[in-house]
Amino acid sequence: MRHQNLTRKIYSEKDIAKVELQLLLLGDQAKYDAVTYMNIRFLTSIMVFCLILYLMKSGYLFAPLLTIIYYYLFGYITLTRPIKARTRKLDREALYFFEILTLTLESGRNLENALEITVFNVDSEISNEFKKTLFEIKFGKSLMEALEHMKKRIPSETINNIILNITQTSVFGNSIIDTMYHQIDFLRDKQILAIKGEMAKIPNKISIISVLFIVPLILLLILGPFVIQILS
Repeated sequence: MRHQNLTRKIYSEKDIAKVELQLLLLGDQAKYDAVTYMNIRFLTSIMVFCLILYLMKSGYLFAPLLTIIYYYLFGYITLTRPIKARTRKLDREALYFFEILTLTLESGRNLENALEITVFNVDSEISNEFKKTLFEIKFGKSLMEALEHMKKRIPSETINNIILNITQTSVFGNSIIDTMYHQIDFLRDKQILAIKGEMAKIPNKISIISVLFIVPLILLLILGPFVIQILS
């Protein structure tokens, strides 16, 4: 409790709320609450400052700069990068999950029952998030409320847009199967574009490898005999 009060004196409620949101987007990877996380980051930054000040002769010059770099690097490594990696993972899993969900809806089941069957048969990150949503429904939330809360845990804008379309379809009484077909087509097109983008990067990667390794090797093979002759 004491460390929580310390953090709330150092940081504003806005900063704490921001970290809470980022930790929520980490899903099951989040090991700490926002207050504990911010205390760890703050205290380790002080330790880095003192260590640099003690070990380096010009520590008073480098300690502030390196401590600031460590502070932001800590946030990037523990929050920003894992959130981006989780976003990519969720996007990869989305197409298969929603295809199974659509097939289940086509059998005549309502959305809640279709979700239950889908999460039971699909083992993935996105499936686990829908399991949490169904768990919230069993404890009194409506399906729409649970889906809205789920969006706060999902860092992927693509998946959140699909959830938004599902909720709007349910509210306005449109055909959810037609909506899902449109979303699946969108996901499929997005994956194709992503693959094409990765393929377009291959020539650049090959060029870099050639410049760093192959070209020097060729030059060594060509110039090697002359260098040996000169040295001998």
